[in-house]
Amino acid sequence: MNLDYLVREPENITPNTPILFMLHGYGSNEQDLFSFRKTLPADWLIVSFRAPKDTQFEGYSWYDIDFNNPEGFIDVDQAKESLNNVLENMLKIINHYGLTESKTHLCGFSQGGILCYALALKYPELFNYVACLSSYPEEKILGDIVKDKKKLERLRFFVSHGTEDVVIPLEWGRKAADLLYDLGCYFTFREYMSGHGVNQKNYMDLMDFFSK
Repeated sequence: MNLDYLVREPENITPNTPILFMLHGYGSNEQDLFSFRKTLPADWLIVSFRAPKDTQFEGYSWYDIDFNNPEGFIDVDQAKESLNNVLENMLKIINHYGLTESKTHLCGFSQGGILCYALALKYPELFNYVACLSSYPEEKILGDIVKDKKKLERLRFFVSHGTEDVVIPLEWGRKAADLLYDLGCYFTFREYMSGHGVNQKNYMDLMDFFSK
């Protein structure tokens, strides 16, 4: 399934041009994280996907969520399907632009961040910088992650969470620090005085992470 997306192309595209893929949160759309493009490196190719499932108020989601059922909080089959779909679309776009020598980065918010954890830890050879904002590593889709530290060492994670987040609790977000530490990954974990969103300090720190 071909996903809709927005793209910002740099002036020159070579096999070495870095590419950043963005995955929005539940009920949002491809415009959301794409607004970050103004302060991201000018020589990067930036692609922001739209999730395939419709939600209320003209939004989209990667999979259904049942807020009334903690055990069945996420639709695991849909999440796995979206995971494969995103990966397939990423590889098509990388191939389309001939990015044979480039670094591939990820940025996901909330539900999109959950998919970013799974993508990076299942296919660490494909990615480099990974930003997971206001999200958490979902065990139900992390069944076959790579645990070889040598394969994981190229990854660099930026993890952020709001201390007042009532959508995804801070405790869930903190699970990422435990998991990434146990795996021996390089990561930065930061908490901000905010709700389920990205405040100014978080944004500045994220841009600093991507500019290194």
